[in-house]
Amino acid sequence: MGGEEGASTSSIKTNPKLTLLPLIALIFYEVSGGPFGIEDSVRAGGGPLLSLLGFMVFPLFWSIPEALITAELATSFPENGGYVIWISSAFGPFWGFQEGFWKWFSGVMDNALYPVLFLDYLKHSFPIFNTMIARIPALLGITISLTYLNYRGLHIVGVSAVSLAGFSLLPFLVMGVISIPRIKPKQWLVVDFNKVDWRGYFNSMFWNLNYWDKASTLAGEVENPSKTFPKALLGAVVLVVCSYLIPLLAGTGTLNSPSSEWTDGYFSEVGMLIGGLWLKWWIQAAAAMSNLGLFEAEMSADAFQLLGMSEMGMLPAIFASRSKYGTPTFSILCSATGVIFLSWMSFQEILEFLNFLYSIGMLLEFAAFIKLRIKKPDLHRPYRVPLETFGVTMLCLPPALLLVLVMCLASATTFIIIWTHPDRNKKFRMRPRLVFFQI
Repeated sequence: MGGEEGASTSSIKTNPKLTLLPLIALIFYEVSGGPFGIEDSVRAGGGPLLSLLGFMVFPLFWSIPEALITAELATSFPENGGYVIWISSAFGPFWGFQEGFWKWFSGVMDNALYPVLFLDYLKHSFPIFNTMIARIPALLGITISLTYLNYRGLHIVGVSAVSLAGFSLLPFLVMGVISIPRIKPKQWLVVDFNKVDWRGYFNSMFWNLNYWDKASTLAGEVENPSKTFPKALLGAVVLVVCSYLIPLLAGTGTLNSPSSEWTDGYFSEVGMLIGGLWLKWWIQAAAAMSNLGLFEAEMSADAFQLLGMSEMGMLPAIFASRSKYGTPTFSILCSATGVIFLSWMSFQEILEFLNFLYSIGMLLEFAAFIKLRIKKPDLHRPYRVPLETFGVTMLCLPPALLLVLVMCLASATTFIIIWTHPDRNKKFRMRPRLVFFQI
């Protein structure tokens, strides 16, 4: 690492920082990546009505409050580490470290899915990827290639995310336009409450509308963050909601498919029924490429979070070492290693666990947001949510109740996180561990 650490300061500073459009694309991929996976909300909702209402209403009391809080805190603490810095400032380094560990671990687990999902889409056209002899080298090759792209610079990742987002969303825009003459609005109102799976419905809504805070770990790499971050979050909220509603309105309004058929991957069938085989293939290709964008955004956020924690003294200095491209080399390698070792896990195995972990972290962030308003009223806030203490408390209440609800719904398998106590002789050195209790 000597060569990496020896990279001149001037060479690192010449690397361009994230501007508005790449940051919007990265936030989009941190939160969404497109409508791939939202099909299950129609099945769990017993029809189109609850799914459409969910993606119209949930952003109002979940996504927008979280984005507003992220905008205020990310501009108040424009450094790498994001929510780790917020929590540490409000509650001290112990809780800051816990927050960092929960978020990093859940991020790596989440990221391990994307190379797998990429091959899952390709295997429909290339059955060889059903065999382990081809699948394992492909998984390693994809992970290593995408990790190298992260190593080459955050600016490259941001530009790549813009291109991937355009490619991934364009087929749904085309599908929406083609479907207009065939839409029957009355089909949007269909719901069978006897078929509603409330746990699946809320998990689907929550999963597809969270992680607005993730990009805060890159705040130190953003050009003029006090102005760029609020604009990027606003743009990403609009982009995410539109990327969900347009395909749902087109598909459910055009087709009279039973809700049971709306499962993961069904949008490719919707594309074929509306536009033909060419649109189905385009949507499948877009889904595969979207997983690459999701991987890149998650890897960047996880790596720069470790860099920020190292700069705070929570991790060894090697995690803060930068390459000549300005990227945290060891932090990227650490996250990539975790991805490789966890890539055997399935989405179903970790969904509730990730939601549970995320809920704990977000409750802590809401508490930190309110406490910092009380504890540090004079803190420089380039962007400030235009509400006083009582108002921001009310702003946090609905999403906090949703978080508690999601945690309560994790009844099939409950994951409880237990960590060891910090070393008394080293305030910042902690040895966290996970213990899983199955009920």
